[in-house]
Amino acid sequence: MDEVRDAIHGFIQFNDWEREIINHPAFQRLRRIRQLGMSDLVYPGTTHTRFEHSLGVMHLGSKIFDNVILRSECNFNKDDIERDRIIVRLACLLHDIGHSPFSHAGEEFMPNNNDTSFTHEDYSAGIIRFVLNDVIENHPLNKNYNIKADEVARLIVGPSDNNTCRYWHNIISSQLDADRSDYLLRDSYYAGVKYGVFDLDRILVMTTLYDKNDSPSFAIKEDGINAAEALIIARYMMFKQVYFQETRRICDFHANEYVKKLLNQSDLKGVFPEPTSKENLQEYLKWDDFYVWGQMTQDRNDRHVKALFERRHDRCIYCSTVFGEKRFEENEKIERWKEKLKEKNIELWVDNADSNWYKRDTEEIKILMTDGKLKNLSQLSQFLINLEKSPIVRLYVPVDSVKQAKEIIKD
Repeated sequence: MDEVRDAIHGFIQFNDWEREIINHPAFQRLRRIRQLGMSDLVYPGTTHTRFEHSLGVMHLGSKIFDNVILRSECNFNKDDIERDRIIVRLACLLHDIGHSPFSHAGEEFMPNNNDTSFTHEDYSAGIIRFVLNDVIENHPLNKNYNIKADEVARLIVGPSDNNTCRYWHNIISSQLDADRSDYLLRDSYYAGVKYGVFDLDRILVMTTLYDKNDSPSFAIKEDGINAAEALIIARYMMFKQVYFQETRRICDFHANEYVKKLLNQSDLKGVFPEPTSKENLQEYLKWDDFYVWGQMTQDRNDRHVKALFERRHDRCIYCSTVFGEKRFEENEKIERWKEKLKEKNIELWVDNADSNWYKRDTEEIKILMTDGKLKNLSQLSQFLINLEKSPIVRLYVPVDSVKQAKEIIKD
Protein backbone atom coordinates (compact mmCIF):
# COMPACT_ATOMS: atom_id res chain seq x y z
CA MET A 1 0.00 0.00 0.00
CA ASP A 2 1.10 3.57 -0.77
CA GLU A 3 -0.03 6.57 1.22
CA VAL A 4 -0.17 10.34 0.94
CA ARG A 5 -0.55 12.92 3.70
CA ASP A 6 -3.75 14.92 3.46
CA ALA A 7 -4.51 18.17 5.31
CA ILE A 8 -8.00 16.97 6.31
CA HIS A 9 -7.82 13.22 6.86
CA GLY A 10 -4.19 12.57 7.71
CA PHE A 11 -2.74 9.67 5.74
CA ILE A 12 -4.77 8.34 2.79
CA GLN A 13 -3.81 4.88 1.57
CA PHE A 14 -4.17 3.41 -1.91
CA ASN A 15 -3.02 0.20 -3.61
CA ASP A 16 -1.08 -0.33 -6.86
CA TRP A 17 -4.28 -0.49 -8.92
CA GLU A 18 -5.56 2.80 -7.54
CA ARG A 19 -2.12 4.37 -7.90
CA GLU A 20 -2.07 3.53 -11.62
CA ILE A 21 -5.46 5.23 -12.02
CA ILE A 22 -4.29 8.25 -10.02
CA ASN A 23 -1.19 8.53 -12.23
CA HIS A 24 -3.28 8.49 -15.42
CA PRO A 25 -3.22 11.86 -17.26
CA ALA A 26 -7.02 12.09 -17.08
CA PHE A 27 -6.86 12.00 -13.28
CA GLN A 28 -3.75 14.17 -13.01
CA ARG A 29 -5.73 16.84 -14.87
CA LEU A 30 -7.67 17.36 -11.62
CA ARG A 31 -4.55 19.01 -10.17
CA ARG A 32 -5.26 21.80 -12.66
CA ILE A 33 -8.89 22.37 -11.68
CA ARG A 34 -9.52 24.43 -8.56
CA GLN A 35 -12.11 23.02 -6.19
CA LEU A 36 -13.83 26.40 -5.76
CA GLY A 37 -13.28 28.12 -9.08
CA MET A 38 -12.31 31.77 -8.54
CA SER A 39 -12.82 31.73 -4.75
CA ASP A 40 -9.15 32.43 -4.06
CA LEU A 41 -9.77 36.02 -5.23
CA VAL A 42 -11.87 36.36 -2.07
CA TYR A 43 -10.50 33.65 0.22
CA PRO A 44 -6.78 33.48 -0.72
CA GLY A 45 -6.32 30.05 0.85
CA THR A 46 -8.82 28.30 -1.41
CA THR A 47 -6.30 27.15 -3.98
CA HIS A 48 -7.01 23.46 -3.31
CA THR A 49 -8.03 21.31 -6.26
CA ARG A 50 -10.35 18.53 -7.32
CA PHE A 51 -7.33 16.21 -7.08
CA GLU A 52 -7.00 16.15 -3.29
CA HIS A 53 -10.78 16.32 -2.87
CA SER A 54 -11.13 13.13 -4.93
CA LEU A 55 -8.57 11.34 -2.78
CA GLY A 56 -10.46 12.51 0.29
CA VAL A 57 -13.79 11.23 -1.04
CA MET A 58 -12.24 7.80 -1.72
CA HIS A 59 -10.93 7.75 1.85
CA LEU A 60 -14.27 8.80 3.37
CA GLY A 61 -16.28 6.51 1.09
CA SER A 62 -14.27 3.56 2.40
CA LYS A 63 -14.92 4.60 6.01
CA ILE A 64 -18.66 4.95 5.38
CA PHE A 65 -18.74 1.56 3.67
CA ASP A 66 -16.82 -0.18 6.47
CA ASN A 67 -18.94 1.40 9.21
CA VAL A 68 -22.20 0.51 7.47
CA ILE A 69 -21.10 -3.10 6.95
CA LEU A 70 -20.07 -3.30 10.62
CA ARG A 71 -23.36 -1.95 11.93
CA SER A 72 -25.87 -3.10 9.32
CA GLU A 73 -28.26 -5.97 9.97
CA CYS A 74 -28.25 -6.89 6.27
CA ASN A 75 -26.72 -10.24 5.36
CA PHE A 76 -23.93 -9.69 2.86
CA ASN A 77 -21.83 -12.35 1.16
CA LYS A 78 -18.16 -11.89 2.12
CA ASP A 79 -16.99 -12.04 -1.51
CA ASP A 80 -19.63 -9.50 -2.55
CA ILE A 81 -18.53 -7.13 0.21
CA GLU A 82 -14.89 -7.25 -0.92
CA ARG A 83 -15.82 -6.65 -4.56
CA ASP A 84 -18.33 -3.91 -3.78
CA ARG A 85 -15.80 -2.12 -1.59
CA ILE A 86 -13.37 -1.90 -4.53
CA ILE A 87 -16.08 -0.50 -6.83
CA VAL A 88 -17.10 2.05 -4.18
CA ARG A 89 -13.50 3.22 -3.76
CA LEU A 90 -12.98 3.57 -7.51
CA ALA A 91 -16.28 5.42 -7.98
CA CYS A 92 -15.45 7.80 -5.12
CA LEU A 93 -11.99 8.39 -6.55
CA LEU A 94 -13.34 9.14 -10.03
CA HIS A 95 -16.64 10.88 -9.25
CA ASP A 96 -15.30 14.34 -10.19
CA ILE A 97 -12.97 13.41 -13.04
CA GLY A 98 -15.45 14.95 -15.50
CA HIS A 99 -15.36 18.48 -14.10
CA SER A 100 -14.88 21.34 -16.52
CA PRO A 101 -12.58 24.36 -15.99
CA PHE A 102 -13.41 26.28 -12.80
CA SER A 103 -15.41 23.31 -11.49
CA HIS A 104 -19.20 23.81 -11.41
CA ALA A 105 -18.96 27.23 -13.05
CA GLY A 106 -18.27 25.67 -16.46
CA GLU A 107 -21.23 23.30 -16.46
CA GLU A 108 -23.41 25.77 -18.36
CA PHE A 109 -21.38 24.95 -21.49
CA MET A 110 -22.20 21.25 -21.42
CA PRO A 111 -24.40 20.32 -24.40
CA ASN A 112 -28.04 19.30 -24.33
CA ASN A 113 -28.97 15.71 -23.60
CA ASN A 114 -32.56 15.22 -24.76
CA ASP A 115 -34.71 17.40 -22.46
CA THR A 116 -31.89 18.25 -20.06
CA SER A 117 -28.17 18.98 -20.28
CA PHE A 118 -25.21 16.73 -19.68
CA THR A 119 -23.68 17.11 -16.22
CA HIS A 120 -20.15 16.66 -14.92
CA GLU A 121 -21.30 13.22 -13.65
CA ASP A 122 -22.08 12.25 -17.25
CA TYR A 123 -18.58 13.34 -18.26
CA SER A 124 -17.08 11.39 -15.33
CA ALA A 125 -18.97 8.29 -16.41
CA GLY A 126 -17.90 8.79 -20.03
CA ILE A 127 -14.21 9.20 -19.13
CA ILE A 128 -14.40 6.02 -17.03
CA ARG A 129 -16.01 4.05 -19.85
CA PHE A 130 -13.98 5.33 -22.80
CA VAL A 131 -10.66 6.61 -21.44
CA LEU A 132 -9.96 4.68 -18.23
CA ASN A 133 -11.53 1.36 -19.18
CA ASP A 134 -8.16 -0.28 -19.86
CA VAL A 135 -6.47 0.79 -16.61
CA ILE A 136 -9.57 -0.29 -14.65
CA GLU A 137 -10.32 -3.60 -16.32
CA ASN A 138 -6.86 -4.94 -17.20
CA HIS A 139 -4.88 -4.37 -14.01
CA PRO A 140 -3.51 -7.62 -12.46
CA LEU A 141 -5.33 -6.92 -9.17
CA ASN A 142 -8.65 -7.11 -11.06
CA LYS A 143 -8.02 -10.73 -12.07
CA ASN A 144 -10.12 -12.19 -9.25
CA TYR A 145 -12.91 -9.61 -9.39
CA ASN A 146 -13.55 -8.97 -13.11
CA ILE A 147 -14.77 -5.45 -12.37
CA LYS A 148 -15.91 -3.58 -15.48
CA ALA A 149 -15.50 0.14 -16.04
CA ASP A 150 -19.23 0.38 -16.68
CA GLU A 151 -19.95 -0.84 -13.12
CA VAL A 152 -17.90 2.01 -11.69
CA ALA A 153 -19.60 4.52 -14.02
CA ARG A 154 -23.10 3.32 -13.11
CA LEU A 155 -22.43 3.79 -9.41
CA ILE A 156 -21.72 7.48 -10.15
CA VAL A 157 -24.61 8.32 -12.47
CA GLY A 158 -27.30 6.59 -10.46
CA PRO A 159 -29.00 3.47 -9.13
CA SER A 160 -30.09 0.61 -11.33
CA ASP A 161 -31.16 -2.98 -10.81
CA ASN A 162 -27.54 -3.81 -10.12
CA ASN A 163 -27.19 -4.66 -6.41
CA THR A 164 -23.96 -2.69 -6.03
CA CYS A 165 -25.70 0.45 -7.29
CA ARG A 166 -28.83 -0.10 -5.21
CA TYR A 167 -26.93 -0.48 -1.95
CA TRP A 168 -24.02 1.91 -2.35
CA HIS A 169 -25.06 4.81 -4.61
CA ASN A 170 -25.86 6.76 -1.41
CA ILE A 171 -22.14 6.88 -0.64
CA ILE A 172 -21.62 8.77 -3.92
CA SER A 173 -24.72 10.96 -3.97
CA SER A 174 -27.05 11.68 -1.04
CA GLN A 175 -27.43 14.01 1.92
CA LEU A 176 -24.95 11.72 3.72
CA ASP A 177 -22.50 11.10 0.89
CA ALA A 178 -18.72 11.10 1.09
CA ASP A 179 -18.53 13.93 -1.45
CA ARG A 180 -20.24 16.66 0.58
CA SER A 181 -18.72 15.41 3.83
CA ASP A 182 -15.27 15.96 2.36
CA TYR A 183 -15.93 19.24 0.57
CA LEU A 184 -17.54 20.87 3.61
CA LEU A 185 -14.57 20.07 5.82
CA ARG A 186 -12.00 20.78 3.10
CA ASP A 187 -13.49 24.01 1.78
CA SER A 188 -14.01 25.50 5.23
CA TYR A 189 -10.43 24.58 6.21
CA TYR A 190 -8.86 26.26 3.19
CA ALA A 191 -11.21 29.25 3.29
CA GLY A 192 -10.22 29.78 6.91
CA VAL A 193 -13.81 29.66 8.20
CA LYS A 194 -15.53 27.36 10.69
CA TYR A 195 -18.93 27.14 9.02
CA GLY A 196 -18.36 23.74 7.39
CA VAL A 197 -17.26 21.89 10.51
CA PHE A 198 -19.50 19.08 11.76
CA ASP A 199 -19.14 15.87 13.79
CA LEU A 200 -17.98 13.46 11.10
CA ASP A 201 -17.06 10.70 13.58
CA ARG A 202 -20.57 10.75 15.03
CA ILE A 203 -22.12 10.60 11.57
CA LEU A 204 -19.98 7.58 10.70
CA VAL A 205 -20.91 5.52 13.76
CA MET A 206 -24.60 6.48 13.51
CA THR A 207 -25.02 5.61 9.81
CA THR A 208 -26.58 2.25 9.02
CA LEU A 209 -28.17 0.48 6.07
CA TYR A 210 -31.86 -0.21 6.40
CA ASP A 211 -33.29 -2.74 3.95
CA LYS A 212 -37.04 -3.19 4.01
CA ASN A 213 -38.97 -4.95 1.26
CA ASP A 214 -35.77 -5.18 -0.81
CA SER A 215 -35.50 -1.38 -0.87
CA PRO A 216 -32.17 -0.49 0.78
CA SER A 217 -31.71 2.95 2.27
CA PHE A 218 -29.08 4.69 4.35
CA ALA A 219 -30.35 5.89 7.71
CA ILE A 220 -29.09 7.64 10.80
CA LYS A 221 -29.84 5.99 14.12
CA GLU A 222 -32.10 8.00 16.40
CA ASP A 223 -29.24 8.98 18.70
CA GLY A 224 -27.53 10.68 15.75
CA ILE A 225 -30.27 13.19 14.91
CA ASN A 226 -28.29 16.17 16.20
CA ALA A 227 -25.20 15.17 14.20
CA ALA A 228 -27.34 14.95 11.05
CA GLU A 229 -28.81 18.40 11.76
CA ALA A 230 -25.30 19.82 12.24
CA LEU A 231 -24.29 18.48 8.80
CA ILE A 232 -27.22 20.28 7.14
CA ILE A 233 -26.51 23.48 9.08
CA ALA A 234 -22.86 23.33 7.99
CA ARG A 235 -23.90 23.03 4.36
CA TYR A 236 -26.41 25.87 4.70
CA MET A 237 -23.80 28.18 6.24
CA MET A 238 -21.12 27.34 3.67
CA PHE A 239 -23.46 28.20 0.82
CA LYS A 240 -24.50 31.46 2.42
CA GLN A 241 -21.02 32.58 3.48
CA VAL A 242 -18.61 31.02 0.95
CA TYR A 243 -20.16 29.44 -2.15
CA PHE A 244 -22.63 32.31 -2.73
CA GLN A 245 -20.31 35.08 -1.54
CA GLU A 246 -20.92 38.24 -3.54
CA THR A 247 -17.47 38.80 -5.09
CA ARG A 248 -16.86 35.10 -5.67
CA ARG A 249 -20.02 34.84 -7.76
CA ILE A 250 -19.11 37.73 -10.07
CA CYS A 251 -15.54 36.45 -10.52
CA ASP A 252 -16.93 33.08 -11.58
CA PHE A 253 -19.15 34.96 -14.05
CA HIS A 254 -16.16 36.73 -15.62
CA ALA A 255 -14.24 33.46 -15.92
CA ASN A 256 -17.27 31.79 -17.50
CA GLU A 257 -17.72 34.57 -20.01
CA TYR A 258 -14.14 34.09 -21.14
CA VAL A 259 -14.60 30.32 -21.44
CA LYS A 260 -17.67 31.08 -23.57
CA LYS A 261 -15.53 33.30 -25.80
CA LEU A 262 -12.91 30.56 -26.25
CA LEU A 263 -15.55 27.95 -27.05
CA ASN A 264 -17.19 30.22 -29.62
CA GLN A 265 -13.83 30.89 -31.27
CA SER A 266 -13.01 27.17 -31.47
CA ASP A 267 -14.51 24.44 -33.63
CA LEU A 268 -16.73 23.38 -30.71
CA LYS A 269 -19.49 25.92 -31.51
CA GLY A 270 -19.94 27.22 -27.99
CA VAL A 271 -20.25 23.96 -26.05
CA PHE A 272 -17.99 21.17 -24.87
CA PRO A 273 -17.97 17.91 -26.89
CA GLU A 274 -20.61 15.37 -25.86
CA PRO A 275 -19.31 12.66 -23.47
CA THR A 276 -20.26 9.92 -25.89
CA SER A 277 -16.97 8.83 -27.47
CA LYS A 278 -13.29 8.50 -26.68
CA GLU A 279 -12.38 11.14 -29.27
CA ASN A 280 -14.82 13.67 -27.79
CA LEU A 281 -13.59 13.08 -24.26
CA GLN A 282 -9.94 13.36 -25.22
CA GLU A 283 -10.76 16.78 -26.67
CA TYR A 284 -12.70 17.72 -23.53
CA LEU A 285 -9.81 16.70 -21.27
CA LYS A 286 -7.62 19.38 -22.85
CA TRP A 287 -9.74 21.99 -21.08
CA ASP A 288 -8.63 22.89 -17.56
CA ASP A 289 -7.98 26.04 -15.50
CA PHE A 290 -4.37 26.25 -16.67
CA TYR A 291 -5.39 26.22 -20.33
CA VAL A 292 -7.94 29.02 -19.83
CA TRP A 293 -5.56 31.12 -17.72
CA GLY A 294 -2.90 30.69 -20.40
CA GLN A 295 -5.28 32.03 -23.05
CA MET A 296 -6.15 34.94 -20.77
CA THR A 297 -2.53 36.04 -20.49
CA GLN A 298 -2.49 36.47 -24.29
CA ASP A 299 -5.74 38.45 -24.31
CA ARG A 300 -5.32 41.10 -21.62
CA ASN A 301 -7.52 43.68 -23.35
CA ASP A 302 -10.59 41.49 -23.02
CA ARG A 303 -13.12 43.01 -20.62
CA HIS A 304 -13.46 39.87 -18.51
CA VAL A 305 -9.70 39.27 -18.36
CA LYS A 306 -9.20 42.83 -17.13
CA ALA A 307 -11.90 42.29 -14.53
CA LEU A 308 -9.93 39.35 -13.09
CA PHE A 309 -6.34 40.48 -13.65
CA GLU A 310 -6.86 44.08 -12.53
CA ARG A 311 -9.61 43.38 -9.99
CA ARG A 312 -12.03 45.52 -11.95
CA HIS A 313 -14.82 43.00 -11.63
CA ASP A 314 -18.44 44.13 -11.92
CA ARG A 315 -19.95 45.48 -8.72
CA CYS A 316 -23.16 44.48 -6.99
CA ILE A 317 -25.65 47.36 -6.89
CA TYR A 318 -28.51 45.42 -5.31
CA CYS A 319 -29.01 42.18 -3.36
CA SER A 320 -32.43 40.73 -2.58
CA THR A 321 -33.37 40.97 1.07
CA VAL A 322 -36.90 39.60 1.33
CA PHE A 323 -38.40 36.12 1.20
CA GLY A 324 -41.81 34.53 1.28
CA GLU A 325 -44.86 36.45 0.05
CA LYS A 326 -42.99 39.76 -0.38
CA ARG A 327 -40.67 38.10 -2.86
CA PHE A 328 -43.18 38.57 -5.69
CA GLU A 329 -43.24 42.33 -5.17
CA GLU A 330 -39.46 42.48 -5.13
CA ASN A 331 -39.22 40.48 -8.36
CA GLU A 332 -41.51 42.99 -10.05
CA LYS A 333 -39.28 45.82 -8.83
CA ILE A 334 -36.16 44.07 -10.15
CA GLU A 335 -37.79 43.59 -13.55
CA ARG A 336 -38.53 47.35 -13.74
CA TRP A 337 -34.92 48.13 -12.85
CA LYS A 338 -33.64 45.78 -15.53
CA GLU A 339 -35.72 47.62 -18.15
CA LYS A 340 -34.46 51.01 -16.94
CA LEU A 341 -30.83 49.90 -17.03
CA LYS A 342 -31.33 48.43 -20.49
CA GLU A 343 -32.75 51.74 -21.72
CA LYS A 344 -29.54 53.44 -20.55
CA ASN A 345 -27.39 50.79 -22.28
CA ILE A 346 -25.87 49.70 -18.98
CA GLU A 347 -24.56 46.17 -19.13
CA LEU A 348 -26.19 44.06 -16.42
CA TRP A 349 -25.67 40.59 -14.99
CA VAL A 350 -28.45 39.13 -12.85
CA ASP A 351 -27.18 36.47 -10.48
CA ASN A 352 -29.72 33.96 -9.24
CA ALA A 353 -27.81 32.17 -6.50
CA ASP A 354 -30.17 29.35 -5.70
CA SER A 355 -29.67 26.06 -3.89
CA ASN A 356 -31.94 23.72 -2.00
CA TRP A 357 -30.14 23.19 1.29
CA TYR A 358 -32.20 20.13 2.15
CA LYS A 359 -34.12 18.21 -0.49
CA ARG A 360 -37.20 16.93 1.30
CA ASP A 361 -38.67 15.54 -1.90
CA THR A 362 -35.74 13.48 -3.23
CA GLU A 363 -32.96 13.21 -0.66
CA GLU A 364 -34.62 13.09 2.75
CA ILE A 365 -32.37 11.78 5.52
CA LYS A 366 -34.00 8.76 7.11
CA ILE A 367 -33.89 8.30 10.88
CA LEU A 368 -34.03 4.75 12.22
CA MET A 369 -35.99 4.98 15.45
CA THR A 370 -35.34 2.71 18.39
CA ASP A 371 -38.63 0.89 17.67
CA GLY A 372 -37.31 -0.07 14.23
CA LYS A 373 -39.45 2.40 12.26
CA LEU A 374 -38.12 4.89 9.72
CA LYS A 375 -38.94 8.59 9.93
CA ASN A 376 -37.82 11.57 7.88
CA LEU A 377 -35.40 13.96 9.57
CA SER A 378 -37.65 16.89 8.64
CA GLN A 379 -40.39 15.34 10.80
CA LEU A 380 -38.12 15.38 13.85
CA SER A 381 -36.00 18.51 13.42
CA GLN A 382 -37.43 21.89 14.39
CA PHE A 383 -34.54 23.51 12.52
CA LEU A 384 -35.48 21.85 9.21
CA ILE A 385 -39.16 22.58 9.72
CA ASN A 386 -38.32 26.29 9.82
CA LEU A 387 -35.61 26.22 7.16
CA GLU A 388 -36.89 27.70 3.91
CA LYS A 389 -35.25 27.78 0.54
CA SER A 390 -33.70 31.23 0.33
CA PRO A 391 -32.59 32.17 -3.19
CA ILE A 392 -30.45 35.26 -3.59
CA VAL A 393 -30.87 37.68 -6.51
CA ARG A 394 -28.09 40.17 -7.17
CA LEU A 395 -27.68 42.84 -9.83
CA TYR A 396 -24.15 43.55 -11.10
CA VAL A 397 -22.93 46.27 -13.45
CA PRO A 398 -19.46 47.22 -14.73
CA VAL A 399 -17.43 49.21 -12.23
CA ASP A 400 -17.57 52.39 -14.35
CA SER A 401 -21.38 52.25 -14.42
CA VAL A 402 -21.98 51.82 -10.69
CA LYS A 403 -22.79 55.44 -9.86
CA GLN A 404 -25.25 55.87 -12.74
CA ALA A 405 -26.89 52.50 -12.08
CA LYS A 406 -27.39 53.23 -8.39
CA GLU A 407 -29.07 56.52 -9.26
CA ILE A 408 -31.44 54.72 -11.61
CA ILE A 409 -32.56 52.13 -9.07
CA LYS A 410 -32.73 54.78 -6.35
CA ASP A 411 -35.23 56.76 -8.44
